Amino acid sequence: MITQKRPRTIQIFLPTGDPAGIRIAEQTTSIIRLIEVPRSDIAEFIKLPEAKQVGLYFLVSGDSKDELYIGQSGDVGCRLMQHHKDEKKDWERALVLVSLTNNLTQTHVLYLESLSIEKAKNCQRFDLLNGNGGQKPHTPIPLKADCDEIHEIGSLLLATLGYPIFEPLTEPSTTKTEQVFSCSRTGVNAKGIYTSEGMVVLKGSSAPMFTKRKTEQRSYDKRDQLLAKGVTAQQGERFVFQRDYLFQTPSGASMFLLLASSNGWVDWKTDQGVTLHDYQGRTLESATEHTVNMD
Repeated sequence: MITQKRPRTIQIFLPTGDPAGIRIAEQTTSIIRLIEVPRSDIAEFIKLPEAKQVGLYFLVSGDSKDELYIGQSGDVGCRLMQHHKDEKKDWERALVLVSLTNNLTQTHVLYLESLSIEKAKNCQRFDLLNGNGGQKPHTPIPLKADCDEIHEIGSLLLATLGYPIFEPLTEPSTTKTEQVFSCSRTGVNAKGIYTSEGMVVLKGSSAPMFTKRKTEQRSYDKRDQLLAKGVTAQQGERFVFQRDYLFQTPSGASMFLLLASSNGWVDWKTDQGVTLHDYQGRTLESATEHTVNMD
């Protein structure tokens, strides 16, 4: 199910006054609340009334904050304390989804857990640490409709706080064709889409495993990291993307592919040879002309 994007009002409350501490996000017209809890502040979270509620939670871990565990509990604060005390659980931040009216039931969160695991796997933004798909209970149609709405709002709140777990990397729009760019220097054969988050290198893109150009060790380290995660796979003397993957900048994407320094605004081009820089410039000019004509 694809939800049409529309203007929303989100408010974020800092209960401790620390922007890097606990953050509470709400959509002003909804009863759903998302609480971001740094592991260092778990004692403060336990004091909040929401800690005693039935809730869905997400544990974020990994050096790049790209590993995720999804769970649910009838006493979410107690469950997080168990995760905190477990030395094998290496997580840094928890995100807890609860209801302002405390009306979530175990059936709600079991369904939401299963739905969240399924959608997180489909989006492939995070490496999911769950060993199974959750327990999807029999859910009456009215309750399922409520859960789908809760998930939609929760997804928005997560993305607002910087965790776009359920956001597709590229827009699955049937009305707008996204511009595809290519990078084809020194044996690279890659395609990508530039979004508001960065450059998405598309599945099937490939590049040589090594380069004769001067490069830094961190370029090879990043290559090996994505090979280990299964994002790319070695095929002969090349590595091939096994799924779409987001780089925060066009240059970051082209540098990874070339294993060398690169200006992605120049090295990414349309099929007609227009650079990303020039393409964005033309788009801006078109928007400016449209605004002038409107005036």
